Amino acid sequence: MKKFLTLTLLTGAVMLLAACGKLNLDSNSSSTGGTKTGSYQTTGTVDNSMYQGVIKNGRYQTSSARGLMLQQNNQGENTFNIRSMESGLQTLAKAQFPTDKYSFEEGQLLSTATVKSWLARKSKSNAEGLNPPSNGKTDPDTRNPIYLQQILEQDFMLPDGNSMKLGGIAIALGMNKVDYYTKTEYGAQYQTEISNETIKKQGEEMAAKVVSRLRSMGKVPNNIPIVVGIYKNAEQDSLVGGVYVEHATSKSGTDLGSWKKLDQQNEVLPVVDNHKPINTAVANDFSNFTNQVKGFFPTLAGITAQAHYENGNLAGLNITVNTQFYGLTEIQSFTQYISTAANKYLPSGVPIEITIQSTQGTQAFISRNSGDKGFYTHVFGSY
Repeated sequence: MKKFLTLTLLTGAVMLLAACGKLNLDSNSSSTGGTKTGSYQTTGTVDNSMYQGVIKNGRYQTSSARGLMLQQNNQGENTFNIRSMESGLQTLAKAQFPTDKYSFEEGQLLSTATVKSWLARKSKSNAEGLNPPSNGKTDPDTRNPIYLQQILEQDFMLPDGNSMKLGGIAIALGMNKVDYYTKTEYGAQYQTEISNETIKKQGEEMAAKVVSRLRSMGKVPNNIPIVVGIYKNAEQDSLVGGVYVEHATSKSGTDLGSWKKLDQQNEVLPVVDNHKPINTAVANDFSNFTNQVKGFFPTLAGITAQAHYENGNLAGLNITVNTQFYGLTEIQSFTQYISTAANKYLPSGVPIEITIQSTQGTQAFISRNSGDKGFYTHVFGSY
């Protein structure tokens, strides 16, 4: 059931991407009239911070290997890992593939069989496996763990006359911070801790192999850039996703050049168990916001936030407010008050999303982009 729910969420994300702007025929794409092949459209977009999605022959192109991020190796799934890996890879790609020139397409090069083979352990029957062979040991400190958990491919397309062509590729290697395993089928779960140094070492070695294999497929010319990001998964029970630790770009051939370190952190607010927050000022701002809202609406079920930091600075907040309100007018008043309190107490200059929900589902949504002064609000179910 958990896998089904996760796959449902990912399917919804695909639908959201296709609906991020009014579906229109892009001026750089061919007309769909009179041809059955080589026909491309783009989804359109609401602003230059987002990629337009590619539609070929009237259909959004999904990746056949995408679901393997959830099912391979029987690891505990964390949907926050999957979502932050996808969004983070697009962020890394934007530096190499600007949104005003390139359109986005889910990975079309790596098939299900290929990704399944690469994610498995290397063995006599699977020479393509990127994870190390089993050494037969089951002790957490002496066994060979599964380092690589996911492979994510994103393609970036350029106009090419009456068609589109591949202009760039971004690859994420999802590395395990903790490898969960059982010694016997359906037995107790054990775990092997993997250090940051090992994650980087293994990730860089695997990245070189992946780039080499992509180039040898014959579909990726040597002059097409390949961006590779090393992503460190959060633990399976974490309430936030993992982070990218470094990235590199192969601009031609198999040379990855130098690796660039990334300083990213995620945390849940309010912090628990007397943990020290990453940024005390941000934690205090969120606490003031929470106290103000709870003081005005004391029947709230709870308010939590996912905070993302880049180089020690807040880069975004996703806040969830769980309510017990059911009346439309109550929700409308509450949403207006939340917007006012957010503008007053929450940090300025960073993107913020606030979801108001109850057991009945999402009731309202509030958001602000980094350059905006006020918040956009929407109450669901109102006309």
